[in-house]
Amino acid sequence: MVVTPDREPDVFGAISHHARRRMLDLLVEADRSVNTIAGQFQMSRPAVSQHLRILLDAGLVTEQQHGRERRYHLVPARLGPVRDRLEQYERFWRRYGLKKSEAHKGKSINRSERNG
Repeated sequence: MVVTPDREPDVFGAISHHARRRMLDLLVEADRSVNTIAGQFQMSRPAVSQHLRILLDAGLVTEQQHGRERRYHLVPARLGPVRDRLEQYERFWRRYGLKKSEAHKGKSINRSERNG
């Protein structure tokens, strides 16, 4: 991901990959070293580092050197645009009486309900 000075980092692009979302899930629980994170995935450590770099460039995580290891910390405030976007859908789901589990399963709303 390329970050230019005149453009906000792409938080949505950063969370678009399932591995990066899982990395954020791990960091919600606690700060973790790159080796600890890599141990949770069936991919090479360099591949994990590339994913972490994308999260870092988007401002979703910070990196701090602790001796010989790098530790990553989640920056929850950077997920604000995602929360704001999902709030729009929360209102939609509530309007049609859908539970999150139904929305996730792809329950469709027919046009008459939508326009009614």
